[in-house]
Amino acid sequence: MKHVYLIDGSGFIFRAYFAIKHHLSRPDGTPTNAVYGFTTMLMKLLDDSDADHIAVIFDRARKTFRSDIYPDYKAHRPPPPDDLIPQFELVRDATRALGLKAVDMDGYEADDLIATYARQAREAGAKVTIVSSDKDLMQLVGDGVEMLDAMKNRTIGPDEVMEKFGVGPERVIDVQALAGDSADNVPGVEGIGPKTAAQLINEYGDLESVLENATNIKQTKRRERLIEQADNARISKQLVTLEQNVPVEMELSDFEVKEPDVNTLVTFLQEQNFTSLVKKVDAQGVSIGDNGNRAAAKSEPEVPQVATTEYSLVQTEDDLKTWIANAQDAGFVAVDTETTSLDAMAAELVGVSLCIEPGKACYIPLGHKGAEAQGDLLGGGGNADAPEQIPMNRALELLKPMLEDPGVLKVGQNLKYDMVVLGNCDIDLAPVDDTMVISYVLEGGLHGHGMDELARLHLGLETIKFKDVAGTGKSQVTFDYVDLDKARDYAAEDADVTCRLYKMLKPRIAGESMATVYETLERPLIPVLAEMESHGIKADAQELKRLSDDFDKRLADLETEIHGLAEEEFNIGSPKQLGEILFDKMGLEGGKKGKTGAYATGADVLEGLAADGHELPARVLDWRQLAKLKSTYTDALIKQINPKTGRVHTSFSMAATSTGRLASSDPNLQNIPIRTEEGRKIRKAFVAEPGHKLISADYSQIELRLLAHVADIGALKDAFHADQDIHAMTASEVFGVPIEGMDPMVRRNAKAINFGIIYGISAFGLARQLDIPRGEASEYIKAYFAKFPGIRKYMDETIEFAKEHGFVSTLFGRKCHVNGINDKGMRRGFAERAAINAPIQGGAADIIKRAMVRLPDALTDAGLEAKMLLQVHDELIFEVPDAQVDQTQALVKEVMEGAASLDVPLVVDAGVGESWDEAH
Repeated sequence: MKHVYLIDGSGFIFRAYFAIKHHLSRPDGTPTNAVYGFTTMLMKLLDDSDADHIAVIFDRARKTFRSDIYPDYKAHRPPPPDDLIPQFELVRDATRALGLKAVDMDGYEADDLIATYARQAREAGAKVTIVSSDKDLMQLVGDGVEMLDAMKNRTIGPDEVMEKFGVGPERVIDVQALAGDSADNVPGVEGIGPKTAAQLINEYGDLESVLENATNIKQTKRRERLIEQADNARISKQLVTLEQNVPVEMELSDFEVKEPDVNTLVTFLQEQNFTSLVKKVDAQGVSIGDNGNRAAAKSEPEVPQVATTEYSLVQTEDDLKTWIANAQDAGFVAVDTETTSLDAMAAELVGVSLCIEPGKACYIPLGHKGAEAQGDLLGGGGNADAPEQIPMNRALELLKPMLEDPGVLKVGQNLKYDMVVLGNCDIDLAPVDDTMVISYVLEGGLHGHGMDELARLHLGLETIKFKDVAGTGKSQVTFDYVDLDKARDYAAEDADVTCRLYKMLKPRIAGESMATVYETLERPLIPVLAEMESHGIKADAQELKRLSDDFDKRLADLETEIHGLAEEEFNIGSPKQLGEILFDKMGLEGGKKGKTGAYATGADVLEGLAADGHELPARVLDWRQLAKLKSTYTDALIKQINPKTGRVHTSFSMAATSTGRLASSDPNLQNIPIRTEEGRKIRKAFVAEPGHKLISADYSQIELRLLAHVADIGALKDAFHADQDIHAMTASEVFGVPIEGMDPMVRRNAKAINFGIIYGISAFGLARQLDIPRGEASEYIKAYFAKFPGIRKYMDETIEFAKEHGFVSTLFGRKCHVNGINDKGMRRGFAERAAINAPIQGGAADIIKRAMVRLPDALTDAGLEAKMLLQVHDELIFEVPDAQVDQTQALVKEVMEGAASLDVPLVVDAGVGESWDEAH
């Protein structure tokens, strides 16, 4: 016995639960997010440790011997979350599946068992590592016992304990006895916190000495409380002192590390639906077939383990040249930029971090300012006392050849942002790879893809947060004012984590057959989107101001009208006040109160009341729409016009949806309502530069065309080939009426069904949309499926596939994971509708991405100067010189219509105008 690991299993599960926030569940609906995090952390710990004995130790019940000492001990602790309770036993199963002992005992806390086994291990001459960050265990540190915070990969020794408590480990219980612990309901002495407690213990030596000398303490209240509450302090010491002589039921020798039984482990992982962990077990040397038999070892590269990190500051040209040369020799470098803003076009470059191998990274400060400059910023005076750093222009001159070298792969996390920032510094970053996008291709819909979440999920790391180095609230500074030591650790860690994630995730692309999606759709789209963001689109500030003023006047008129209908003034923006007017004063039917006691006044409620002929809720809906357009668009867009370019530069999010669709933010240009006159007016404010026009190219009914293709619906395919009115054809088929002379309302109903079916619409939803009885809507849907049975078959098969595999796929191989598909109730219904829609919406997203990837080269090859500016769902916007409009329009249509080969033609409608609205 050389090294014993004692793992705080109870602490592990709570940290895992709060770290993995996205919903995971087994096929039977049992939640498993904490089990997944726990299992991942434990597997990583097993990979990293040199332990020959390991135990995972849990609390068994809340009542322990401490409850006899002090009945209120832990009495105020809230119960665990409902969805965590069923996972307690599963983490014990996970522990055993990994070949480890799960240890607990009635009457004692996990900490007491850890203390006892730590004593026994030390007496046997073994080194002890307690895997926990629990402050209560810090009293055990020292004399061959250390702690390991696995989430932060941080060792806790006597120095760290001193930093935490202000005393050494041997006096931790004295400090805790005085300070108490509100979480555990340990009373302590009122008014004495940890800092004061540490001062007293350091001055007098231990708790009893403090209490004996209480009469000599100068501060009146402190003296009185120490005298009056001495018994509380002594009881508190009993409560916080860990019992090191528990009559344990298992021996240390029972904890010897052994290889887990692979079949048992894989069976457990499969039962939990942990597909990625099964693959990880497989990749580490064992391939599990359908029958669970051991097969040949795989040769996938293992992720290098990092014991320590080495982060350096690069402040001289010689050091920078060394890093550049190493990157060129390696043909690989992880890159990250630090700036003054999240807006890439407004951001100023502050520094660059590089990493060539896991654990070793550097930060190159370029634009940091000194303390005096910060004082000036905050209202003081003085000149900048900038720290030592290579002049910006010189550093960029040295970095540029390497960052543009086609023989050096640049890897980043959301590297599109860095490409825009460096592009503004005349650096064309290429070729590139992106860990965020790789993660999205592999596990889109399962979890978020930000660095913090990926580091936690895959590496078991808790990264340094921006607020930790730059502060929060009013005291927060931009990165150029961050101290270099803090900046180094924060920035270098970003590059290091990116490097580690890349080494772990990139091999999975080929191993999970996602190379086509990543290499032909997502990866080549990164520079295309970076260019689009850099170009931006021109916005007419005067038109936006005119619209804002108009909306303001109309809002005032609506407010007057609404107050007149209510016969009193009230805050229209207050749901509470609005509910009281509608349901208490006016006595309208349908009022329902929520948990807060206020009436629900959401859009669905107001729409229902308006449909019943009530005028006030109808006017409130008008008021809300105008208020949103004014605040979200006309007012906000004026502020978002870049003063240098005169244009609005949206940011396209590549990993924000579950279907592959791009999202737009800062500003969101994809949610401008186009079915209303007011929404179309906002599009009028987006205009072409003088001498140019805007071209809008929009796929016509692409989702219905994809449905006809994937569901193999002959009648729909024939109609698209014949260029028929698809909605009129559907109405004719379903309702048995001729197309000639068809009632427009009949066509409208068919259109609602056509588009609703793609989203798995219910009879209730269709009834509400068409304002018809639910029974009638149900008959419409039945008739639709009777005429197009292939659609029903597609929907049923898609749902079954999603239930079995947890995802659905698009035509091009994109996996869209569907959370909750095996749950019960409303969540499952929502998931089923998402599963039906994802291959269609995702397929449309793939098609337009294929077109976007091809268009820049096609335009360049044709000698055209058009710039692609925006993508809004199925529409692309271009800015084109007047003389090249016709040629560009024809080429764009050709490329977009040729982006996929379906059983039906792809059709693109293209328009031209001075403004976006005019071109649409």
